Amino acid sequence: MQITVHKRLYRIAVRELRRIVARPIYLFCMVIAPIFCYIFFTTLMANGLPVSMPAGVVDMDNTATTRTIIRNLDAFQQTRVTAHYANFYEARKAVQRGEIYAFYYIPEGTTEEAIAGRQPRVSFYINYAYLIAGSLLYRDQRTMSELASGAIGQSTLLAKGATEDQAMAFLQPIVIDTHALNNPWLNYSVYLCNTLLPGILMLLIFLTTAYALGTELKENTAQVLMRLADNSIGTALVGKLLPHTVIFFIVTVFYNVYLYGFLHYPCNGGVVPMLLAGLLLVLASQAVGIFFFGMFGTLRLALSAASLWGVISFSISGFTFPVMAMHPVLQGLAVLFPLRHYFLIYVNLALNGYPFVYVWQPIVALLLFLLLPFFVLKRLRTEMLHYVYIP
Repeated sequence: MQITVHKRLYRIAVRELRRIVARPIYLFCMVIAPIFCYIFFTTLMANGLPVSMPAGVVDMDNTATTRTIIRNLDAFQQTRVTAHYANFYEARKAVQRGEIYAFYYIPEGTTEEAIAGRQPRVSFYINYAYLIAGSLLYRDQRTMSELASGAIGQSTLLAKGATEDQAMAFLQPIVIDTHALNNPWLNYSVYLCNTLLPGILMLLIFLTTAYALGTELKENTAQVLMRLADNSIGTALVGKLLPHTVIFFIVTVFYNVYLYGFLHYPCNGGVVPMLLAGLLLVLASQAVGIFFFGMFGTLRLALSAASLWGVISFSISGFTFPVMAMHPVLQGLAVLFPLRHYFLIYVNLALNGYPFVYVWQPIVALLLFLLLPFFVLKRLRTEMLHYVYIP
């Protein structure tokens, strides 16, 4: 009796579901690990930005003006002055020991030189081994230096007889009115989690797809799979990975509902387009996993390549460092990573609320990833039919 393709797909999918249920590693990689990461990273950055990060001060001048500067620095949300040091050497040692992230150095005679108009110099030293902490403390200390300069200048002008309005007009002739678009809270979690969480899911899809195909060879069950598929590698792949696609898409729906429904992150373009983008990311990631396994032919090498490609995606996708500021070679390589295109869809649709037409290029790019398995189908069919694993 002739068995239709639909029945073959159904039988392969049921077989794969049984394998998923029988192996706890699937449950961990497909459900537990992604959900744990979602909750972990969103709660880790629940405040949006780290606050009250420890910093030190070396005040060699010790005047009322410098003490005011220190109090104002301590008033910043991200900075907490936890220690005063007698000299530069002690403060540097504290940074090296990890007790503080940065320290503010005020040399002797700063107030006197400022009042005399001789432009004194203050210094701030940052431990950039901690990128986020270093960047935020650098911003606070630089801002404090500019405000201190203005405060001292204002005091000098007032002492010379200028009115307060005249002093302010001289110190700040142009007033800048800043408004942060689409994320007015400057919540770093909004920028980070919307791409970090799909990136983690993408990495797990890479690994799970390569593992699912590799275990068929390792356990010498690939020929059984091919018999169910009537020796059609296309039918075998679709039937085997269909349950994976459904499960991963459900996990995708979960993080979209969690971010935009529960945490109320900005989603100006609607949730439905982001769900479609998530589905494209799942399919593109599975295609990449198939390509890696078909290209290398062994489980160990395929998992290694998938891990490397997935980890690099976090750096080159552009959500931590802009791609346009990278080397031109890296800008060209960025298009080879599915997460880069998902990030562009998120920025344009969810964050900025642009019309759908503005994301046609990254959508096409994600669809092009679906062509990758066709380059290795012949090799993959040969492996599935004739490869015999020898422990």
